[in-house]
Amino acid sequence: MNKKYFIWVALFSVLIVSCTKDLNRTPSSGLTSETLYNSEAGYKSSLAKIYGGFALTGNEGPAGSGDLGGIDEGFSSYLRNYWNMQELPTDEAVIGWNDATIKDFHYMTWTPSDVFIRAMYSRIFYEITLANAFIRESADDKLSTRGITGADATKVKGYQAEARFLRALSYWHALDLFGNPTFVTEKDPIGAFLPPQTQRADLFNYIESELKAVESLLPDPKQNEYARADKAAVWMVLANLYLNAKVYVGTDRNTDAITYSSKVIAAPYTLEPKYENLFLADNNKSNEIIFAVAFDGTKTRTWGGTTYLVHAPVGGDMSVNDFGLDFGWGGLRTTKAFVQKFADPSGATDKRAMFQTAGQNIEITDISDFRNGYSIRKWKNKTSTGANGSSLTWVDTDFPMFRLAEAYLIYAEAVVRGGSGGNIAQAVTYINNLRQRAYGNTSGNISSSQLNLANLDFILDERARELQWEGKRRTDLIRFDKFTTASYLWPWKGGVSGGVAVSSARNLYPIPSAEINTNPNLIQNPGY
Repeated sequence: MNKKYFIWVALFSVLIVSCTKDLNRTPSSGLTSETLYNSEAGYKSSLAKIYGGFALTGNEGPAGSGDLGGIDEGFSSYLRNYWNMQELPTDEAVIGWNDATIKDFHYMTWTPSDVFIRAMYSRIFYEITLANAFIRESADDKLSTRGITGADATKVKGYQAEARFLRALSYWHALDLFGNPTFVTEKDPIGAFLPPQTQRADLFNYIESELKAVESLLPDPKQNEYARADKAAVWMVLANLYLNAKVYVGTDRNTDAITYSSKVIAAPYTLEPKYENLFLADNNKSNEIIFAVAFDGTKTRTWGGTTYLVHAPVGGDMSVNDFGLDFGWGGLRTTKAFVQKFADPSGATDKRAMFQTAGQNIEITDISDFRNGYSIRKWKNKTSTGANGSSLTWVDTDFPMFRLAEAYLIYAEAVVRGGSGGNIAQAVTYINNLRQRAYGNTSGNISSSQLNLANLDFILDERARELQWEGKRRTDLIRFDKFTTASYLWPWKGGVSGGVAVSSARNLYPIPSAEINTNPNLIQNPGY
């Protein structure tokens, strides 16, 4: 489906205040399964709700009839919470607001009762609940009973494969953030049910098996409608899963990471010629983006998603006109440690250096002061031709969850870490492809001698430069053993201006207290 239609069809809502006892319940509204799932079109609309769960927060937008209770609807956004939990505890991002416990993320002082952690956990399992319901309702016996046969039944089985992919994607986020979360599928009972807790290794195996099972059922790369899953989206999740396998399950899977990143690289994707175009209001035109969470300023109104990512970094002396906005929120900036990843922070050399320096101090003495720390001018509600998005408040910019550049970087890292099936010369070529785009010439190219295990930190820094503010950083730092340790410090890590090491327990987030208190099957992650 095209960007302007797909994500935004919603025929039912699920109200989950706490994702505990009844995680697997069928979504409830005035519509019954018999009326909702009585045609192929009804199934397609229901699938759209699952996709929309990554972007939207309810059925009205930007607020009203929210999916989750117990939290401001704008704060409940899947993408907004995921981004915050991946970026705010790192060198890449700080925020100056006093909303609830938001500052605790950069200080790394969060607790199991944190409202944002609970919102993320609930949002993940809201997605899983939707997917479970869809998978259950699209079983062969259900289709037969409803008289859905032939080509329509074939289409619905394809939708079911997409729902299974979206569930696996959500479970990967749960695996990465929480380690040992609740586990429930379409096979579990509906109604009063206390779901069990899974262990990280078991969940890893489940995600891997599900992705491999649906791979052959999904369209080839670029053969599905925009913002819908295809084989390449599956390959990207698997490549990430394998790249982080040593963290997740204690086993090196770099060879598999090479295999699946190579599948993506061989697919019909090409690098966007201009880096900044990947983060503009018409980035849906890019041939680099593999899987996106789509947004539309007219049809997708949310205070989360990319509306947050475009508005929150704008403040101080920055002009809202440069970003296609009506106003800036004066929140997000970055730290000196990240700025120093660039030899020339002006952006004159490496165009990925997109810092707002005028009116800003590179040092952060007070996180509450927006002028402390450079802002990053990456996300905009402007098109590649300079026009504003369709709304100055709610943006048109899509979020590229996976893009070709990341496949290049996964391949290179897995090769350097000793995976087989690839080679250093090819890894260097992929890295230089990214750097030539960034520099506009070959002046930033590296040689094979610069890409080796002794210089592995180069890849971590290159990932930071290329994937900054795309929700990757926490996972990367953990994989390189730099997230909680003293081997790498940044301003206000651990709540100290110069940065300090913190407990390794913080490599995982806690299971929310509300879940622990209401489900005796759950055991809290160590250290909380």
